[in-house]
Amino acid sequence: MMEVKNKKNLFTVTEPTELLKFLIENIQGKSRNNIKSILVRRLVSVDNQIQTQYNFPLQKGQVIKIFSGKPEEKTRYHGVKILFEDEHIIVIEKEAGLLSIATNKERQLTAYFILTEHIRKTHPKNRVYIVHRLDKDASGVMMFAKSIAVQEKLQNDWQKAIVDRRYSVLVEGIVEKEEDTIISWLKESKALIMYSYNWDNGGQKAITHYKLIKHNEEFSLLEVKIDTGRKNQIRVHMQDIKHSIVGDKKYGSTVNPIRRMGLHALSLTFNHPITGEQMHFETPIPTSFLNLIHQKK
Repeated sequence: MMEVKNKKNLFTVTEPTELLKFLIENIQGKSRNNIKSILVRRLVSVDNQIQTQYNFPLQKGQVIKIFSGKPEEKTRYHGVKILFEDEHIIVIEKEAGLLSIATNKERQLTAYFILTEHIRKTHPKNRVYIVHRLDKDASGVMMFAKSIAVQEKLQNDWQKAIVDRRYSVLVEGIVEKEEDTIISWLKESKALIMYSYNWDNGGQKAITHYKLIKHNEEFSLLEVKIDTGRKNQIRVHMQDIKHSIVGDKKYGSTVNPIRRMGLHALSLTFNHPITGEQMHFETPIPTSFLNLIHQKK
């Protein structure tokens, strides 16, 4: 084991190595999985820069700092708050900026990865299964399954299982209609952009209901309920009514004053896939939405 200078959770690297290996060798009393969790929760910095990559290369002289986690927050990780968990499902609140699942460019900073690390504290072979997704720049309520059987049951009976889904949506401009329903058929292009058609062209039928909550001179805050869960459905339908979601450049937005997409999964009501019990989870409207809509010129 290399000689390391350590003072109050500060470590100085004395020879080249990788971050996870270094932490395993120098943090006493914690398992490999515990240390991985520390990385996932963004509690490790290298030369004052947060690092989460297991194989991040370390050089001699670099300073590693371990931040103290809060043990009372057992169900909160960076970007993820666990709202409910049993042996079958996990319901979370995801923050904007965190991927739901891995991509070719990012495999570790995802809700899926964080939850997998969480349940593997109980057993190393445990894992979670994706049921539905939220865009990276969206926030709000998500549900994961804890077995393939539960995943398949939810996905195969999705329309029956989901009782109600509502979103807070911040859009550009003043929406004139107090409430309305948007119906169209969506098709995806080779460029992975969803296009909306107001006739049945063989695409996926999408139904979105919205209600105007509040507006100012530049923006409107809507509550949106969806009857179908098509890819990018709300984003496309807001573009259809010429009120693109704030920060959604892909579907027509021209401004981003809140530095994220103005889309938040506000609530989810569903029938538990095993017990049949109706369950409801609701999260607050993001403060950034409210601040923007309340600001006056």
